[in-house]
Amino acid sequence: MGGVTTVGEARRLRIGTRASALARAQTRLISETLKALGWETEEVVVQTAGDRAPNASPAELGRGAFVAALERALKDRSIDIAVHSAKDLPTGDRPAVTVIAYPPRADARDAIVTCDGGPLASLPPGARVGTSSPRRRAFLFSERNDLSVVPIRGNVDTRLAKLDRGDFDALCVAAVGLDRLGLAGRAAERLPLGRMLPAVGQGALAVQIRADDDLEGDLRSLDDPMTRQAVTAERGFLNAMGGGCRTPLAAHAVCNNGELTIDGAALDPDGGQAFFERSTGPTDEAARIGSQLADRLLALGADSIVGVGPT
Repeated sequence: MGGVTTVGEARRLRIGTRASALARAQTRLISETLKALGWETEEVVVQTAGDRAPNASPAELGRGAFVAALERALKDRSIDIAVHSAKDLPTGDRPAVTVIAYPPRADARDAIVTCDGGPLASLPPGARVGTSSPRRRAFLFSERNDLSVVPIRGNVDTRLAKLDRGDFDALCVAAVGLDRLGLAGRAAERLPLGRMLPAVGQGALAVQIRADDDLEGDLRSLDDPMTRQAVTAERGFLNAMGGGCRTPLAAHAVCNNGELTIDGAALDPDGGQAFFERSTGPTDEAARIGSQLADRLLALGADSIVGVGPT
């Protein structure tokens, strides 16, 4: 059985990661921080269900497709910690594992990428915009119902290659993915949160360990309390809305001077109907505030579209 080891005077951690360039870039961010804290690190690539089926839709994969294999590797002790995109973590209890840290959040916005560097408004009617996200699709249609929003599969570099060879006129992707791959300059436009609310947890990382491990004290310094509370509120919202329900959902929370504010949205798949609401309260009640936001959206009428459309 594996476990944390000591090499000379340095402690050694095996960090589990997906194989994609973005996942490994995110893992390197955590690895570099741990090295500064005196740890030796080893990157262990774990193939997930999502990696084995790169052309599958989100609906076909189901929630947790990029997480379950890493959690199994934690439980069987072939890795010591796992690094996830927080937006990939399913809601609900995670037996035997725990998120020890949410490092400081990066840009949570979505970005438009075009061949000519023009913004969304510059695209002609009928332009083909690639996205694998029902949430982005719904927001795009709510702003530009004259576009042709087309599913696209693959990692960020694969999608950019498809754009560059003319398969699409534009892409809509997470800005943070471009940033972490050193491709920030490809973003023609970063969409303000008022135009497109992000996915729950977008822009944040989640560092997971075994619940019974003794690493908590050592790794707690990776955690950013404001990011943790914000993501906790957003996940509370998602859980109260049904977790993996098929409705395009979005939420973004911020903490300021002990108060948390979370904005949320539920849209029908074609963007023709959208419900928006906000909830506020003390940061130490983050999960409750997120759940309260869901209650308010449902009371506004979002219950009429919950479960509509693809995930």
